[in-house]
Amino acid sequence: MPPSPIVPKIKILLVDDHILMRIGLASATNNEPDMEVVAEAEDGVEAIEAYRVHHPDVVVLDMRMPKKNGLETIEALRREFGSVRILVLSNYAGGDDVSHALKAGVCGYVVKDTRLEQLLSAIRTVHAGEQYLPAEIARHLTGRIISQLSKREMEVLTLIGRGQSNKEVASTLHLVEGTVKLHVTSILSKLGVADRTQAVLVAMKRGILQLD
Repeated sequence: MPPSPIVPKIKILLVDDHILMRIGLASATNNEPDMEVVAEAEDGVEAIEAYRVHHPDVVVLDMRMPKKNGLETIEALRREFGSVRILVLSNYAGGDDVSHALKAGVCGYVVKDTRLEQLLSAIRTVHAGEQYLPAEIARHLTGRIISQLSKREMEVLTLIGRGQSNKEVASTLHLVEGTVKLHVTSILSKLGVADRTQAVLVAMKRGILQLD
């Protein structure tokens, strides 16, 4: 009988100033066959140093911390490690915290009282390169736009609304597909949604987008 294949583990950096929270998160994630906590930090300064040493796949980070708060830490990590994948795990789901985090470039946002299954799903989703934003958090952003969509982003969103894939959008607008993906990520962040379908629905609901 052939040996079972080794499951590659998602390397996680936990950043929270409450040690009991870190212990609980570490226990929960280390029990998963595809996850491993490789480092912990209690503030933003430690988080940046830990990232430099361990290069984790996903950073699970609180927004309220001493020395360097969550937003400052996110911005610093993004400056130094452009491809960093950050999932915010916070007590606060208010519009300001969520919108600022999304604008800074996080890949997901969940609250600390979320179910464990949802948190694990969020980690896996962020690791896969996708954005994770639960509906209950997205609702806090209803009626708010972090910043106006650019003309190019509106063109991309319109074509998405007409059912075009990223590849088709790229062909229509004479762009490379990677550029379209960047525009889509920006659109999702600015509208505070998790996927393309939600982006179209929210934009239409707010009157930003009108399809013939």
